[in-house]
Amino acid sequence: MKNNVTQTRARLCRTLAGTLLSGMLAACLSGCDQQPPAAAKARPVPVSTVTITAKDTPVVIEFVGKTASSRRVEIRSRVEGFLEQRLYEEGTPVQEGQVMFQMDRKPFEAQLKAAKAELAQQEARQVNAKANLDRVRPLAKKNAVAQKELDDALGTYRSATASVEAAQAKVIQAELNLGYTTIKSPVTGVSSYANQREGAYVGFGTGSLLTYVAQIDPIWVEFSVSENQMLKSRENAAKGLLKQPADGAYDVEIVLANGEVYPDTGRITFADASLSEETGTFLVRAELPNPVRYDDSFSQLRPGQFVRARLKGAIHPNAIVVPQRAVQQGAKGSFVWVVDKNGKAEFRPVVVGAWHGEDWFIDSGLKDGETIVVDGALKLRAGAPVVVTKPAADGGQAGTAAQAKQAD
Repeated sequence: MKNNVTQTRARLCRTLAGTLLSGMLAACLSGCDQQPPAAAKARPVPVSTVTITAKDTPVVIEFVGKTASSRRVEIRSRVEGFLEQRLYEEGTPVQEGQVMFQMDRKPFEAQLKAAKAELAQQEARQVNAKANLDRVRPLAKKNAVAQKELDDALGTYRSATASVEAAQAKVIQAELNLGYTTIKSPVTGVSSYANQREGAYVGFGTGSLLTYVAQIDPIWVEFSVSENQMLKSRENAAKGLLKQPADGAYDVEIVLANGEVYPDTGRITFADASLSEETGTFLVRAELPNPVRYDDSFSQLRPGQFVRARLKGAIHPNAIVVPQRAVQQGAKGSFVWVVDKNGKAEFRPVVVGAWHGEDWFIDSGLKDGETIVVDGALKLRAGAPVVVTKPAADGGQAGTAAQAKQAD
């Protein structure tokens, strides 16, 4: 009985194995009769392009600057006394020669009168000494008087003359002191607040400062140039990548904090002779006209404003400029996608330079006349066909030649 069971199991195993083997053989023969599917044709990637045109391109160099008064004058008292009046409105423009403060004049008027009286007294002495000398001199020639009397008369006259000159100097000083009581602005500019009020006693030293006036037409814009920027500029000039204006006569344009471009431009008037040890930069100063515009009293630049100073006048000869969004960053640096003559994408490493508005200078890696991809580059791979759907919005020309090849 046991042997029969064992034999039955063996027959079932042989039958199952034969069935599986027959199924596998049939599947293999069926697969051998079918042809492999054709490779799917790569679909062109829609992109927008721009055709490169090498040309001389203006270079704008931008720095962060700060405005400063071209002449900041402290208004101080030159005599001691009581402040009687403030005759200007704080914070308003003042003209050269405009009275700003008036001190008490009475003590100085009295000093002037005393000085004039002393002068009159000394002049009277001088007249008397001159008359005495005129009497003695002819008598001395006749030996009618001793020589000592002539010497005394001459000495008295000279002493009286010196006293007159000293008295005249006191009168002049008293007149000056009296004039100093009326304090005027030496320049045309914008006034500051008053440090002293009416009734205050002012004199020499720290207490003599009353206010200050800042001349703002013209106005200065000061900015710093780093040592690296200076060396890079020289290097680019030596390589022919930068052509500076004649005699370094850059035009300086100012951009305000709100992005508005100031209507007047200026020129660089000063560059420090040495490098600052604290900041490692060179101080550069530009001067701009800053007239009053009566339609808007706040249109003038004021000292202390932070601005952007743009230096114009340099040229990048035969520059290649591409839109910034056309340049991508990879593990080995910057690159762009170039559309070759067969209408396929080509990976191209490039060396980028400075920004130019919404564009980027390319120092090496591209040539005049090549077509690069601006939009749609994220779907590209090397050798992928492209179809130009439209020109780039940057004003570049569509790659018409590449588009024609796509049509073929």
